[in-house]
Amino acid sequence: MSQNQLLFTPGTLWERLKQQTEYALECGALQPIPTEYEFVEQDNIRFLVRILSNLSRKDDAKKQQKKKKAETGKDFNPFLPYEQDLFVADISKTHLCLLNKYNVVDNHLLIVTREFEEQENLLNLQDFQALGCCMAEFDGLAFYNGGKVAGASQRHKHLQMIPLPMVLDGERIPIERAIATATFDNGIGVTSEFPFRHALVKLDSGWINSPVDSAGEILASYFALLKAVGIENSDDKSEKQSGDYNLLVTREWMLVVSRSHESFQSISVNSLGFAGALLVKNQEQMKIIKEHKPLNILRDVGN
Repeated sequence: MSQNQLLFTPGTLWERLKQQTEYALECGALQPIPTEYEFVEQDNIRFLVRILSNLSRKDDAKKQQKKKKAETGKDFNPFLPYEQDLFVADISKTHLCLLNKYNVVDNHLLIVTREFEEQENLLNLQDFQALGCCMAEFDGLAFYNGGKVAGASQRHKHLQMIPLPMVLDGERIPIERAIATATFDNGIGVTSEFPFRHALVKLDSGWINSPVDSAGEILASYFALLKAVGIENSDDKSEKQSGDYNLLVTREWMLVVSRSHESFQSISVNSLGFAGALLVKNQEQMKIIKEHKPLNILRDVGN
């Protein structure tokens, strides 16, 4: 894909995202999940912990998916076909943008492959081209839940992106001060602030100005990070990953964390947990986080 093959006009995605969000709310296609939040601090990281105000909406969605699977004998795929009312923009011949139907964060964007690809497949050049084109449009945190253990709820490959800062009265990303303490060896960094297996790279500041041309370099860094945490393709001929992981990408850095467990007790953890943002269903789960502390929970579900 060259810059000329972009299917949306550069500089328009943020406005499209806001307009489609407004429309999808009005017509009922977008079903936000209301939350409240508080901060839980550990070792100078101020974790953002959201608590669901209304669980019924997400539970109803899961029941509908189970019902459709029972009727058809197949897993329900919300991306193929996708809901037209959630469509934001075509990115390229291989990817498009959708709204996250059951969003916790406002303006939560999904970057979805047009054709079915497994979420457990390794990311490829086209994935990073599409991601880069979206990240060039507005300052955001992109993430990928690589496998069910890493928090993936759908089999159809999709990256995700939320605008920054995460909340107006918090830090841009809770873990950024920890990221700033990283030390590097041959371009691969680690920080003593994280008690779980991880690897990170700093990204060239100009990559976002030509995201399509820079995608090959970002892809190479991604593979280097996976290798650093012990994950590669299952075999030389397979596109499938050898283990589950979480990927976080900003305009400045990229982080990979390997995973061993999907949840701590009853609390599920996905990529955003490793960015410093956790989600709980009720006060009982909030109590677990406060008692066990966020970094200890991340260490347990990491690898």
